[in-house]
Amino acid sequence: MPQLAHWAERQPDRIAAHFPETGQAISYAALHDRARRAARWLIGLGLQPGEGIALLLDNRPEFLEIAEATRLAGLYYTPLSIHLRPHEVAYVLQDSGAKLLIASPALAPLAQDLVAEGAVGDRPRFALGEGIPGYGGYEEGLAAQDPAAQLPERPLGREFLYSSGTTGLPKGIRRPLIPYDQRDAPEWDMTWKTLYGFGQDTVYLSPAPLYHAAPNRYVYRTLVEGGTAVVLRKFDPALALQTIERFRVTHSQWVPTMFVRMLALPEEVRRGFDLSSHRAAIHAAAPCPVPVKRAMIEWWGPILWEYYAGSEGIGTTVIAPRDWLARPGSVGKPVNGVRVHITDEDGRAVPAGVTGTIRFSGGPRFAYHNAPDKTAACYDAAGRATLGDLGWLDEEGWLYLSDRRADLILSGGVNIYPAEIEAVLVQHPEVAEVAVVGIPHAEMGEQVHAVVVPRAGAAPDAAGLDAWCRERLAGPKRPRSWEIAAELPRSEAGKLLRRLLKERYLPAG
Repeated sequence: MPQLAHWAERQPDRIAAHFPETGQAISYAALHDRARRAARWLIGLGLQPGEGIALLLDNRPEFLEIAEATRLAGLYYTPLSIHLRPHEVAYVLQDSGAKLLIASPALAPLAQDLVAEGAVGDRPRFALGEGIPGYGGYEEGLAAQDPAAQLPERPLGREFLYSSGTTGLPKGIRRPLIPYDQRDAPEWDMTWKTLYGFGQDTVYLSPAPLYHAAPNRYVYRTLVEGGTAVVLRKFDPALALQTIERFRVTHSQWVPTMFVRMLALPEEVRRGFDLSSHRAAIHAAAPCPVPVKRAMIEWWGPILWEYYAGSEGIGTTVIAPRDWLARPGSVGKPVNGVRVHITDEDGRAVPAGVTGTIRFSGGPRFAYHNAPDKTAACYDAAGRATLGDLGWLDEEGWLYLSDRRADLILSGGVNIYPAEIEAVLVQHPEVAEVAVVGIPHAEMGEQVHAVVVPRAGAAPDAAGLDAWCRERLAGPKRPRSWEIAAELPRSEAGKLLRRLLKERYLPAG
């Protein structure tokens, strides 16, 4: 796979990345030059191959150049979520072994709080641009580098990502560095190229934070193909549509909550943008309600590709737009020679149509960093791996998601799947989004509780929602309590933070 240097030589003046809100743009030549300077700076600080750094950055050009610098210097880089609590940041820095921290002035209050609360420890810390009090200067470090100096032949560095920590402390996934003489070898998973059609003509829109796995990797894949990335600082529904029109975006990636917010725009706004350049809209991270995806396809056309996977890289399923229209709700079939299995709690295969644990075989093995017990829990006796999700296969082998095992509601000894209830409620004409969780109940253990976000201008009530469910759900599955909310707690990757909803109902103390 070509590296950035290849495109910096062949198309030096082409824009590698646009940042529309700030009007910034960086060419391949400039990105490569600054990445080389940053690599020499990191090596000059004494970092050895296989060591790592941590980044506390918003979406800005320096994120791309530092990531590329670590590849050139044979280092790992760990992006930190801006939503991590100080003790979680301290854990990630310690667990990853990060030797230094680079922060953005836009996140100065958080960066200073982390220092004050001891999360950074005695690690060297540097700030971009105008700087942060108490942090060294990144630009000064780059300015001191000799642009003609050669870099040593080191392994190809890479990302060292941590899970979002929605169910506990974040878990690190640290893969081996790529030997120097294999740096141009193709990735094991080339779905983004073979199915989605990424190439030199790609203009890729990233509306999500680069510290998340999928946006990070897809921007990188755009660059190694010689395309152009368009990176928004944060998602805004109207701005995203405007950006597709302005930059003639060909590819993009989304999460379902972004679809919901774009669909909520007034019809005249939604129809006012020219989206004809758009060839592939990829989505993942959370199950997409069938009515939402159907509405998006009616609007954008059959360009929505969906995949199911995880940062662990154990396997991927993909479904093309036409296949989804024939099998609404499916997340596809496995690719890259991987097989998918549905098993019961004892690891035995279950029949088609029966919900069980989703497991993959035939994919690469992985290990959580410094967590052998958590790694072992992902594999069964046959060596099949799971992300902890539940689902079922139809007679033709198409996969459908149910829930994460951690999200199951156990009420009166009955397993209840929140996704099934949410799929019914989201079809209510007055409901925009819904989350279903189990909350404590003295007799039943847990009871089904629904948090509903109304559509604009609507005012659903508990009685009407309950009547809707009575016609469509069996008794134990119907919510016993209701909450109307302005929004649902989500990570910036679009993942629903059920933990925060459930914490409201935990006993005090």
